[in-house]
Amino acid sequence: MHCPFDARILLVFGAIAFLVLQMRLFATQSDYADRIAAAVESENRCISQLKALIDQISSQQGRIVSLEEQNKRLDTKVLQLSTRIVDFESKLLPVAAVVVMACNRADYLDRTVQSILKYHNSVSAKFPLFISQDGTDQQVRLKARSFPQFTYMQHLDDEPIHTQSPGEIIAYYKIARHYKWALSQLFDRHSFSRVIILEDDMELAPDFFDYFEATASLLDKDSSLIAVSSWNDNGQRQFVQDPEALYRSDFFPGLGWMLKKSLWTELAPKWPKAYWDDWLRLNETRKGRQFIRPEVCRTYNFGEHGSSFGQFFRQYLETIKLNDVQVNWKEEDLTYLMDENYKKHFAELVSKAVPVPALEAAKAYNIDGDVRIEYDSQRTFEAIARQFGIFQEWKDGVPRTAYKGVVVFRWQTSRYIFVIGPHSLKDLGIN
Repeated sequence: MHCPFDARILLVFGAIAFLVLQMRLFATQSDYADRIAAAVESENRCISQLKALIDQISSQQGRIVSLEEQNKRLDTKVLQLSTRIVDFESKLLPVAAVVVMACNRADYLDRTVQSILKYHNSVSAKFPLFISQDGTDQQVRLKARSFPQFTYMQHLDDEPIHTQSPGEIIAYYKIARHYKWALSQLFDRHSFSRVIILEDDMELAPDFFDYFEATASLLDKDSSLIAVSSWNDNGQRQFVQDPEALYRSDFFPGLGWMLKKSLWTELAPKWPKAYWDDWLRLNETRKGRQFIRPEVCRTYNFGEHGSSFGQFFRQYLETIKLNDVQVNWKEEDLTYLMDENYKKHFAELVSKAVPVPALEAAKAYNIDGDVRIEYDSQRTFEAIARQFGIFQEWKDGVPRTAYKGVVVFRWQTSRYIFVIGPHSLKDLGIN
């Protein structure tokens, strides 16, 4: 059977069209294949780069962890080094300068200096020694300059003194001027952080310097403290037992005391013209702040003759017990003396004491254990004080040695007698 010519032509053209179509299809498939291959290759490269980036990140994280651990180790070493530096500096820096206030008693000064030197050699770097002389007494000057361990200072003041009231003793005005000058020299000129003030009629206990070194940190940390004293006004032998016991007091004891520079900066502009010690006992000066004192004195005052003409010497000072026990103050935990701890500590002692009416105070002699006797006025307190032989004096509403109105002493044994004010229990939080 033969196809017509036109049909053959159509078949040829159809075949050619089909072939062209196949060629185009093949070309398109090849193009897609190349593009897919390129995409796959690009994806593989991306995956490879991602893996490399992940590996790099992992490596960096490992280094970060390593650096953090190294940083922690360095922080620990820095802390240890800082602690060592502080410890090293504390050994190099003085605890406090010690100044002996002198005027015209060369024999007294010699006795005081000999007592200081007896215990000073082992702590000489921690406690630089000074003698500050008020005036021109030649014997005192020669005596003071004969001790190479001491730096000599001389206060010369020819400015006339005008007392505030007729008949006042001028010596008290001179003493106040001398104190202000000497403390300014030590705090402002020499830049000491703390100063211990002694007078030229004192002997020291064996642990005097250790006591002040141990309490220096209390003075630094507790802003409710003005000073640390080595004296107890009721420190007579019959009233003391425990050489390790320390107390807070609202009454400035004086007679061997340590002051820090920040307090001096506050007090110096307001320093009084006279009676500086009583000024420190005023409520407007204290502003609710207190003092640390020991039960057993770390100084003994032998100054029977002086500007106060031996006031209280026979009655109170002569029988003071000077501590003769070497207390290891470095091992003592003194945190109970911090303001936030002491009130609770002292309240516990008072609350356990047996109450005795003021009119029956004599019963305290025969009661076993601690006793508390309440007074309702200064007159009642003075009557109780006379009965036992403790100090009767008040200053600005505060009895000597009192804390929250409470005067505490031992009674010939280890037991306490607390003489408490009308608001003392409330102030101590005792029901």
